[in-house]
Amino acid sequence: MAFESGEDGTGGPGGRARGGITVRRALELPGLHGGLPEVVACGDRLGRTVRWVHAGEVPNIASLLKGGELLLTTGLGLGSRPADQRAFVRRLAERGIAALVVELGPRFTRLPQVLVESARAAGLPLVQLHREVPFVTVTEEIHTEIVNGHYAVLRQAEEVHRRCTAAVLGGGGVPQVLEILTDFGGNPVFLETADGQLLYAAAKGPPGADPLRVWERLRGSRAARAQGPPAGSVLVDVAGTGSRGEVRARLVLLPVSGAVREVHRLAVERVAGILAVVLMQARQDEELAARGRGDFLNDLAQGRIVPGEAPAQAAVLGFRPGSRPLLPVVMRLPEGAGDLSPGGGWAVLVRAVLEELAAVGVPALLGVRPVEGRVPLLLGLRTREERVTVAERAARALRAGVERAGLTRAEGPRPVVVVGLPGDWAAAASGLRHAAEAARAAEGLTPRPWFDAGRLDIDLLLWRLREEPDLAAFVDRALGPLIEHDRTARPALLPTLTTYLEHAGRKAETARALHLNRQTLYNRLARTGELLDADLDDPQTVLTLSLALRARRHV
Repeated sequence: MAFESGEDGTGGPGGRARGGITVRRALELPGLHGGLPEVVACGDRLGRTVRWVHAGEVPNIASLLKGGELLLTTGLGLGSRPADQRAFVRRLAERGIAALVVELGPRFTRLPQVLVESARAAGLPLVQLHREVPFVTVTEEIHTEIVNGHYAVLRQAEEVHRRCTAAVLGGGGVPQVLEILTDFGGNPVFLETADGQLLYAAAKGPPGADPLRVWERLRGSRAARAQGPPAGSVLVDVAGTGSRGEVRARLVLLPVSGAVREVHRLAVERVAGILAVVLMQARQDEELAARGRGDFLNDLAQGRIVPGEAPAQAAVLGFRPGSRPLLPVVMRLPEGAGDLSPGGGWAVLVRAVLEELAAVGVPALLGVRPVEGRVPLLLGLRTREERVTVAERAARALRAGVERAGLTRAEGPRPVVVVGLPGDWAAAASGLRHAAEAARAAEGLTPRPWFDAGRLDIDLLLWRLREEPDLAAFVDRALGPLIEHDRTARPALLPTLTTYLEHAGRKAETARALHLNRQTLYNRLARTGELLDADLDDPQTVLTLSLALRARRHV
């Protein structure tokens, strides 16, 4: 929903303003419009907010006002001396009223020039009415407009609250709620811990496309903390679960893309209650932080973050590897792995994996991508040579975290861990993307503690061709007779061929892996060669069958 600003940044659609209507809108209503209003001073400030209307004729009327009023008068209290008129205008301006409207008549047929100059100098909009109007009608009309405006604002805030509630009831969590808020207001929204650490950020479009840099500049840096939040920001505490009223988190709306309106403030206040319930029920702190890091790593992998700017953004998330080589790692969870609802298994997994990674002894940036079911990770190596050692320790920590979270079954598929090559931030970006795709291609392979992304390139190529009919035809040509045999006859020969090719045609090792004596293995291989009409000792045949077996998992 878009909102338009008045000339001083306080107006809204239809002349509505924060907590009222604008002076311009008041002059357009029938009551004042019938008096033929003429703006004689500060016409550029008609976007000011009219909070209320007051009519009076006493000289000390400024003492009766609170600010934001539109004052109606016939001028009887203005005084006859220029000094009195200047003082009258000055006191009204100091009180902060929205505008002064003087009805011409017996007291003034034209406003004195000193009055006009004083209003202009004080920045106070001054209007003269050329026709008599009933002040009570004007008051009722403007007050009705203000009340209707309040109701419209409340209704819009309630609609945002309803959408956020529906998102949570539909299985969504804090990220979905913050996305609804930033869509509604057009400004970035952040959830912080009670001590000011970033939990999650949401933003749409430039300049909100880089929420981490926005938060660091306006909230996270030492200078930003010393200066305080920008003018017009909205900070709302999210209550904790105890009886002492402690603050569990803080919801922050910053005026980056545009001014924050009253309806935005009300929406944030209403939604804070939903977030309190979500955080209380799900204990999502660790998961939220990990999802934020997962968004950063995904944006890096997809090229939405310039590698040169990545270190500063990573530092906001607590990852400061310095000049160390970066090792990209991706773990993909199997389909149907435990409870992966918001605040369920993901929260337990994040906590468990972080505790396990603490023993690895290198800087680590761990994220989660719940939609894709994967866990991206960057590790800061001391040297490139320790890649294998650190990869083994990281893979062990990831698997241990999954087991502690109860997300795998003993008889079910295991998580796939893929490790890329170490390098700088640009290499880390491409390495994360490659590892994520390779993890998809590695599903169904013989389980390993971890896979080298570079050795999965053939599987990745076949996976990318999985929708091509030619790939299915290739598998059928190469393995069709053997597949048909195994549907009806025993023993099945495909497992024997697979193990034989995995051991590079070494019959003794194949027999040991299959727990067969050599003669039984020779008989099975001979029968396989007959069915396929192929020489299993021919290198070209071995290559073809190896590719066909790999491709069969994808077609």
